[in-house]
Amino acid sequence: MNTLAKREDHSLYANTFGFMRQPLNFDPHNSDADVIITGVPFDLATTGRSGSRLGPEAIRKASKNLAWEGRRWPWEFDITDRLSIEDCGDLVFDFGDAQQMCDRLFEHADDLIASGKTLLCFGGDHYVTLPLMRAYAKHYDDLVLIHFDAHTDDYEQGGKFDHGTMFYHAQVENLIDPSASVQLGIRTNYNYKNTPFNVLEADYVNDAPVDEVVDKIRNIVGDRHIYLTFDIDSLDPAYAPGTGTPACGGLTTDRALRILRGLKGLNIVGMDVVEVCPAYDHSDITALAGATVALELLYLQGFRK
Repeated sequence: MNTLAKREDHSLYANTFGFMRQPLNFDPHNSDADVIITGVPFDLATTGRSGSRLGPEAIRKASKNLAWEGRRWPWEFDITDRLSIEDCGDLVFDFGDAQQMCDRLFEHADDLIASGKTLLCFGGDHYVTLPLMRAYAKHYDDLVLIHFDAHTDDYEQGGKFDHGTMFYHAQVENLIDPSASVQLGIRTNYNYKNTPFNVLEADYVNDAPVDEVVDKIRNIVGDRHIYLTFDIDSLDPAYAPGTGTPACGGLTTDRALRILRGLKGLNIVGMDVVEVCPAYDHSDITALAGATVALELLYLQGFRK
């Protein structure tokens, strides 16, 4: 008898390798899958607490708690009935070589986008979003950003590789249109007088009706192609303690998920979940939040099928 757990088995702990127990395929460029999961174990651009290089592994492990058969509440379909999903493991690059990581992640994403696939990537620190956006901007000339975060990450000051500067570089490189992009959950210092982004601060996002917040996002991005990046520190540390730059006053997990569900039907072409740092987590709260957000992002893709 074969005693190895199969993907469809209900064993919670045996052989949980791919995200949501989806198949592993280390050659995703020869794949018929709709969505490719990619981990990016990189945290050399971190300015706070390091350790998010272990985020992809933690998210995958936590996802076993979500990998039950059938539809996910409150969605009315099973995601695997709508999407073919494969996990290609983690991007490989030489330790300490941030430029090589950027080059290889760009090439990886560029090839997959060209073949019609959608990427869902797990950081790593938030800098990994920049090479991903470079790849998406090559294919979409109207790219805009939906950005969940405690920080705007558009600071001009910083080194070449700094996870607080990606969206400054994105503007300089004309990767996105900031006037049609939105950042929400923000609650740290930013250039509120001159920022070209549409900023929805955390106190507003926490207090306003969810439908109002969703309507604002929809009105800002319209029907453009969207890159959605979810920094786990957009959540309050009570809901996501395991992150490198925690900031009090953030979103609840429930509110973030309800906002995400309100985005169904939007033209989201690329996605990531970043800054999960398991060394500072408790009872896998943050990793589970990251895995749950990632699953909701997949459902947003499945809804459009």
